[in-house]
Amino acid sequence: MSAKKLVIYLMAGPGTPRLAEAAVEGGADIVEIGFPFSDPLADGPVIRRAGERALAQGMRTTACLDCLAETRRLVDVPLVPMTYASILEAYGWERFAADAEEAGATSLIVADLPVDDRSELRRVQLVAPTSTDERIRLAGERTDGWLYLVTLAGTTGARTELSPALAPLVERARGLASVPLYAGFGISTPEHAHAAAELADGVVVGSRAVEVAEEGPAALGALVSSLRAAL
Repeated sequence: MSAKKLVIYLMAGPGTPRLAEAAVEGGADIVEIGFPFSDPLADGPVIRRAGERALAQGMRTTACLDCLAETRRLVDVPLVPMTYASILEAYGWERFAADAEEAGATSLIVADLPVDDRSELRRVQLVAPTSTDERIRLAGERTDGWLYLVTLAGTTGARTELSPALAPLVERARGLASVPLYAGFGISTPEHAHAAAELADGVVVGSRAVEVAEEGPAALGALVSSLRAAL
């Protein structure tokens, strides 16, 4: 078993529990579950479209929490809801944290919540190539378990090559934080995953996983197996 961690992102929806099960069988160590938001600033076209579909299917916060609970019944890896601050604001910050934990969440990612806001909310922090050293240090101190390295300035989405910004970001974060570093945004092929994992402690695959998930659990399981083999 590779020591490098593989995180797979899926959008919450009726089929997500089975997809998550297939991802874990394929070798995923952690599953991120996107709670859809109407204005997802960090998300590229694939995840944006998946979010629009999820909202059209009625995937509001309560339904997403039910989806999380159903997924938890099928898998025993860490499950991390990923969403935006407005969702928590509308639902209630403490209520969301409590209900997510009860549904089986191991942590949270709130994509647009700065590190110094809501410090009581335990969550995985994100840092980017544009983050200052001070921000990276603070994020490293406050993050829940691992630090999410956004490998490029811009939105999520499959890219043809790995971001050249990743190596300098990993180097800076290693000097400023003492937690595992997982790289995401733009990692879509086994080759990308291998290259990113040479630098970081783990990789996050989102847009490509969401695309392949549309073909069903078997196709997703095959993708995840290929990524796992590359790590």
